[in-house]
Amino acid sequence: MLELSPVIAGCMKWGQWGVKYSTEQYLQLIEDCIVNKITSFDHADIYGDYTVEEEFGNALKLKPHLRQQMQLITKCGIRRFTPNRPEHKIHSYDTSSLHIITSVERSLKNLGTDYLDLLFIHRPDPLMNPQEIAEAFSQLKQEGKVLHFGVSNFTSSQMDMMMTTFKVEFNQLEISVLHLDPFHDGSLDKCIQHNIRPMSWGPLGSGKLYNNDGDERTTRILSVANLLSEKYNCSVEQILLAFLFKHPSKIIPVIGSTKIERLTSAYDATKINIEREEWFMLWRASKGHEIP
Repeated sequence: MLELSPVIAGCMKWGQWGVKYSTEQYLQLIEDCIVNKITSFDHADIYGDYTVEEEFGNALKLKPHLRQQMQLITKCGIRRFTPNRPEHKIHSYDTSSLHIITSVERSLKNLGTDYLDLLFIHRPDPLMNPQEIAEAFSQLKQEGKVLHFGVSNFTSSQMDMMMTTFKVEFNQLEISVLHLDPFHDGSLDKCIQHNIRPMSWGPLGSGKLYNNDGDERTTRILSVANLLSEKYNCSVEQILLAFLFKHPSKIIPVIGSTKIERLTSAYDATKINIEREEWFMLWRASKGHEIP
């Protein structure tokens, strides 16, 4: 099993879709993450309309020795309709062997590396053929271009289908106190059953908790989180992450912040072990009712 840092730096908003960092700012954040033991970086080919991987790679060229201190994660399988991809006529999915291999070759070039630590199929494709995906994965692994493989946003049944042809090691899902589905739809059960590590995108509710305009549900959640943050002398964000860390599937959150302070705060949340009843207090606040 690939060893990743306990929280992962999500790079989606480092470039065109977010703060538009310069090469030097990319490098500074990369170095700050590594110094603070956040060594895993989450990409996708489409981020920044196909620009973030290259921008990150340009930063790495300034200090190439950093590559040996990090784990690079990326995803493929979505074809976005953007000006720099004129061959794409509409937004669509493509999990053909040709597309997977072509995407990986481009990601390797953009990131300035000769291997990826982890590759995800970004979203389940209604036309996906698990045998064809497995063939692409096998070739990439044999060539040493990808060391480990996973899927993202796959349902339990889609995981079953994939695992008939290839060992799936990770599933990246939306998991948070605002998105509890994976706790009871079989997704995390499947991860425990097959020793698959779940990653959480949107672990803090994708900003919805911070845009609280009096919504009853978020008010309930924040009320409990504030109470617990006082007890544990930590931030509300750290309590919401501790909610995920409590689960036995060993959820790894992907933190999409561009601020090192929030990334290190997330790392420190791994030290908070809320009590079982406190976990259910957050669950009840999210659901709006007692457990059955």
